[in-house]
Amino acid sequence: MISPIHGDALTVMRGMTSGTFDAIVTDPPYGETSLKWDRWPTGWLALALLLLKPTGSLWCFGSMRMFIEQAAEFTSDWRFVQDIVWEKQNGTNSSADRFRRVHENATQWVPKTSKWAQVFKAPVTTNDATARTSRRKTRPAHWGAIAGHTYVSEDGGPRLMRSVLSVRNCHGRALHPTQKPEDVVEPLLRSSVPPGGLVLDPFMGSGTTLLVARSLGMSAIGIEADERHFATARNRLDSTLALGGAA
Repeated sequence: MISPIHGDALTVMRGMTSGTFDAIVTDPPYGETSLKWDRWPTGWLALALLLLKPTGSLWCFGSMRMFIEQAAEFTSDWRFVQDIVWEKQNGTNSSADRFRRVHENATQWVPKTSKWAQVFKAPVTTNDATARTSRRKTRPAHWGAIAGHTYVSEDGGPRLMRSVLSVRNCHGRALHPTQKPEDVVEPLLRSSVPPGGLVLDPFMGSGTTLLVARSLGMSAIGIEADERHFATARNRLDSTLALGGAA
């Protein structure tokens, strides 16, 4: 089931059933520019909290400035788990007296009432390990009681995916001004959604989250307020289905 919905995110979310979604993966407006659509949607995190299953988590894209400015909403009911850095091949700066910004962040959160042990998580690996043998004889002083062990890897074998993802952005081919590449969204879904699970993207944009979810055999609901972007997402989902994508 892939269901794009045209409407205001907060209004639609208020009408949804609590405890429905395995994960929420989204890219909200950051509220950093004067553009009419770039307004932080105050209150969406409280609604997201109600819609997650007890095993669910939230992945949210954003800039460091956004997370700091909206810290009160994030930390009132949510607990930070981890983050990834999406490294682009280029970037933009509003000023020439700062480092050129070529990255964005995606952070994972769970409700403060959740125990990490109960939250669904699936390690994501890449097949690019370098052969080596590591033997730990003593534990680091700050790690508590960890028994010694030996770990052997093989060239080209699996290793945990690194937290910095170097993926080309969508400049020149984007259908939405803040469109995220599928290769950045895919590991987030793979790590936090069980097979056949249900994902919510309250700020759907051009539909990337739904597109990736369908390719992974998951169900997804996306919400988009802008009529033009909603039409783009529908057309994108319909065209990939016509080309042989998963139903």
